[in-house]
Amino acid sequence: RWTPRQRSWTGMGCAALLWGTILLGCSCGSGPPAVGAAPLVSATYVLDDADGLGREFDGIGAVSGGGATSRLLVNYQEPFRSQILDYLFKPNFGASLHILKVEIGGDAQSTDGTEPSHMHYENDENYFRGYEWWLMKEAKKRNPKIKLIGLPWAFPGWIGKGENWPYDYPDITAYYIVSWILGAKQYHDLDIDYIGIWNERAFSSKYIKLLRYTLDKHGLEQVRIIASDRLWEPISFVMLTDSELHGVVDVIGAHYPGTKTVQNAILTGKKLWSSEDYSTFNNDVGAGCWARILNQNYVNGNMTSTIAWNLVASYYEQLPFGRCGLMTAQEPWSGHYKVESPIWITAHTTQFTQPGWSYLEVDGHLEGGGSFVALTDGLGNLTIIIETMSHNHSKCIRPPLPNFSVIPQRATFYLRGSFYMVGTLQVWHSRLDFESGKSSLFQQLHPVKVWKGRFSLDLNVDEVYTLTTLKTGQKCGYPEPPPPQPFPSSYKDDFNIRNPPFSEAPNFADQTGVFEYFVNASDPGDHVFTLRQVVVQRPITWVSDADQTISVIGNFKWVNMTVTCDIYIEKPRDGGVFIAARVDNGGIYVRRSKGVFFWVFADGTYRVTGDLAGEEILMKGLSGVRDNAWHTLTLNIQGNSASGLLNGYPLWENVTISKPKNGWAALGTRSFEFAQFDNFHVE
Repeated sequence: RWTPRQRSWTGMGCAALLWGTILLGCSCGSGPPAVGAAPLVSATYVLDDADGLGREFDGIGAVSGGGATSRLLVNYQEPFRSQILDYLFKPNFGASLHILKVEIGGDAQSTDGTEPSHMHYENDENYFRGYEWWLMKEAKKRNPKIKLIGLPWAFPGWIGKGENWPYDYPDITAYYIVSWILGAKQYHDLDIDYIGIWNERAFSSKYIKLLRYTLDKHGLEQVRIIASDRLWEPISFVMLTDSELHGVVDVIGAHYPGTKTVQNAILTGKKLWSSEDYSTFNNDVGAGCWARILNQNYVNGNMTSTIAWNLVASYYEQLPFGRCGLMTAQEPWSGHYKVESPIWITAHTTQFTQPGWSYLEVDGHLEGGGSFVALTDGLGNLTIIIETMSHNHSKCIRPPLPNFSVIPQRATFYLRGSFYMVGTLQVWHSRLDFESGKSSLFQQLHPVKVWKGRFSLDLNVDEVYTLTTLKTGQKCGYPEPPPPQPFPSSYKDDFNIRNPPFSEAPNFADQTGVFEYFVNASDPGDHVFTLRQVVVQRPITWVSDADQTISVIGNFKWVNMTVTCDIYIEKPRDGGVFIAARVDNGGIYVRRSKGVFFWVFADGTYRVTGDLAGEEILMKGLSGVRDNAWHTLTLNIQGNSASGLLNGYPLWENVTISKPKNGWAALGTRSFEFAQFDNFHVE
């Protein structure tokens, strides 16, 4: 409980007197703090459970998906892949996450790529596509208690029967989502704990009620519903006016709330979560952002869970929001990964709390700026997390952060109620150092002696402290991974794999459409195993997917290159495919991709364009290519000149290329159509 704070500006005498009550090295390193030089603001804070507790804590988590953010992770070799997973999920090791939220793939672009649906078509079900099933199992393997959340960003086109809207046939949409939950259990023994509605898009009250009914009808009463994964309003207001909707929504989830909530959300009496947050470049400023919101989402906004987008930056860095994960693993070809500072900031909370603990009812604002939260398991354990992040060192990518100041300060805590008898607290400390760049992360310091229910701490700026009765915390690690290397300058894939571990070929990053391993049973032998584009109807999109399908691969810095691939057009008359080089865009910006695109069409023509949309025509003519036959395309770019070969013979040459100067290699199709690719080679 909160009591009025005693404010005093302390000089040397008082500080020296208080120093005797704390057996803790000063937060700046060795020796007592130089409090004479600059006066400290000093305040007292009371932690008491005698009059009851605050809200129940629901855990800290992260998102894989929204989209394709874990794409490159699956291609890491062992032991590096398992090491990365340990840093994320293993209890008392690294980030020790409580929650994993995944995208329910919808065959459409959802930020950094497309993720495949379990139902590309109405009569199609496959619960082994993509990598989210695998990731959930790996998380559960490490922490059987981790909570799982599924949320769609997009939907296959058949659900809307041609309309770009998932709510016209709400029974179909509910069936589709519930089938994903049932498939998780049937094929992977995964229990989904929470399900969302439609990421950052409109909700339909009718659909949410129907989803609850469909869940219950299939024996999934234990699955909770989160809505609406957008803003606090209008969902909160609608829940207050619609008692049936109020009865079926368990959690109000808002995105990037800036640590604030709204009165209507509080009035619902529901759990309030920041169900997507962070999304910030994972340097020390990103760590400062994460430290601040992990505390202040509760202190300012009553939010009992915060979920980071994204879990691990495992996508090409030049895609949108590069390196906006808690750690970085974007080089499966080298094995290099980096445990970034947000991992250790996460540990300050996750290693010393569990879902089901309760917050103490405190104001949580520190007198000199910064915040603290206190949590208990109700069995005598206490964890206090303090952060003193300064404004410029804790800006998240959104929303804008109003100015505030943080100064060095002394905090004296009084433990009351069942905590009065606590004699010692373990201490874990991080200091983000923006001058030397040598931050100290998640270091265990000497325990604090609590004297008659009281202890004091001298807090500097840009620090995080965890003080806890738990002795289980660990900063674990592995030997340094291999050094970074660029993508191989010569790369081949013949897709000849009978039982691939994943549905997608390594390193290809689908940006519109879905490209999957395919077994071509009717082929006489050369092209039995291929890569096939399988989305044949425009999905219910989340952003503006391209009208063409495209998958990119390689090193964005590539300038001169030769791309060769065998292609097979399946769609008669107006079908078409391309190979490309120097592709400069993907993710949510895929529609505006430029590069050099070499197209062949089923009507026997070809084109060379400077853009994916096919509007900037550099060359065109006859090729003699037909559908349902294999052909080999080669695209060669040297400096400002491009040339193309068909089946090994020159088809066009000396096309002048002015821009872009560099980019990925790519392949794709003219429209949402079946097509196959084989023997891909880039040099």
